[in-house]
Amino acid sequence: FVPPPSFTQLTFRRGHIQSARFAPDGQTILYSAAWEGKPIEIFASRSESPESRAFGVAGADLLGISSTGELALSINNRAIGAFTQTGTLARVSVAGGSAPREIQEDVLWADWSPDGKDLAVVRNVGAKQRLEYPLGKVVYETEGWISHPRVSPGGGEVAFADHPIEGDDGGVLSIVDRDGKKHSPSATFASLQGVAWRPDGREVWFSAATVGFNRALHAVTPGGGHRVLARSTGGLVLQDVAKDGRVLVTQQKSRQELLVRIGDEPKERDLSWLDWSLAVDLSPDGRVLLFDESGEGGGKGYSVYVRNTDGSPATRLGEGSAQSLSPDGKWVLAIVASTSDARLVAYPTGAGQPRTFDKDGLTVQDAMFLPDGKRILMNANEDGRGVRIYLRDFAGGKPRAVTPEGYRAFPRTVSLDSRSVVVRGPDRRFYVYALDGGEPRPLPGIASDGELPRGWSADGRLYVSGRGVPARLELMDVSTGKREFWKEFLPADSAGVTPFGAIRMTPDGKSYAYSFLRVLAELFVVEGIR
Repeated sequence: FVPPPSFTQLTFRRGHIQSARFAPDGQTILYSAAWEGKPIEIFASRSESPESRAFGVAGADLLGISSTGELALSINNRAIGAFTQTGTLARVSVAGGSAPREIQEDVLWADWSPDGKDLAVVRNVGAKQRLEYPLGKVVYETEGWISHPRVSPGGGEVAFADHPIEGDDGGVLSIVDRDGKKHSPSATFASLQGVAWRPDGREVWFSAATVGFNRALHAVTPGGGHRVLARSTGGLVLQDVAKDGRVLVTQQKSRQELLVRIGDEPKERDLSWLDWSLAVDLSPDGRVLLFDESGEGGGKGYSVYVRNTDGSPATRLGEGSAQSLSPDGKWVLAIVASTSDARLVAYPTGAGQPRTFDKDGLTVQDAMFLPDGKRILMNANEDGRGVRIYLRDFAGGKPRAVTPEGYRAFPRTVSLDSRSVVVRGPDRRFYVYALDGGEPRPLPGIASDGELPRGWSADGRLYVSGRGVPARLELMDVSTGKREFWKEFLPADSAGVTPFGAIRMTPDGKSYAYSFLRVLAELFVVEGIR
């Protein structure tokens, strides 16, 4: 008889835990958390005590702890996308008492080599994300995104979560060596977060789910052998594995909530449907909301819904990730099988049959109707090529590229006259790109990381906001960069609220919808996993 694993709870406050690690002594545990809606901070705990103490570096996120007792931190941390933050990589002794020493700006993730001399880091460089090991040597890059890199006990390889679609945490567990030779021994998962090596280096352990976000603990050998280590209610995120085999995990209760305010209504209303309601589009009159469900309730391939904003029940249109509502409200674009064989589909909102568009050699990542209702704009790429922007007629025909590689458009940012679109270029700066050709025009006054264009107002200004909490939305003149405050978004209960995802406004500014992710987490030490 093999007894089941035992879980010892370490934290008891209400909020989100970003990361956690065992210190070199094996008994002290350090973690970064944002409790009760306050800014993120690093805390220290021990498994025999329910109390935690502040480590003394406010506003910092813990990235890793070396065998020699140095912490890798992210300071001046800011959100730049769903599931992703960037900041300045710094190091400080686990003993504390001194200010962190800055190493490298704009680092998303980091981990120490086993001897404590080198760092594996993830950085954005141009239109791609890079894994460097050691710092400065590129071993892998992708137009998707990379998370949770962990260096092997032998120091020769890095395991990481490899996500093909920006903003989606689905993907595979990959391993790359110092020479850049990569392979992916795992299957594709709907959600994959948290990676660590077994102390003997014979397996990589990770937390993942085939559907939704209720992640279990898995193990995979470099050769592809797979087994499930442990399951629990809620979503587990593997944080670390001690030399004696004890496991550090967070158990998360995650819910994406959706709020709307229509016209002259006195307050916002909660139109969340299942567990992961993401606002995607809002009709110009504010009466119809397009959203999708990508959690447990949405199922393996996610689900696309429309709902009248008067609060009447939602209607499921079909499988996929929702993209855009046609100007006349009769069609919805969705991407089906976004992490494997992505296909663009149009669902009728009333009677009729769905339309599946030919792939034409393209993998579509995002799609939206132009305001003229006759054309579709897509972020897509040919196999082995970079993402660029394409146009295709809704009625049929072949898509045509309108930008070079490296340009990516944003939802609802095609101008109201259908002549131009806001894009981010290969240099990660923002531009206005004419759809009939010509050079991109630089967009002043919007930060390259951490801010997003949110759509056009009726008077030709651009809604812009950051991803922070609260989210401050401003109207910006695209010629001068001059801004005017419009609204600040923050739910009344801000505990566990992570950076905002979608914010959607009608052009007249009278109605809006927005979604935010609330993650409430608790930290556990787990014994008995083998």
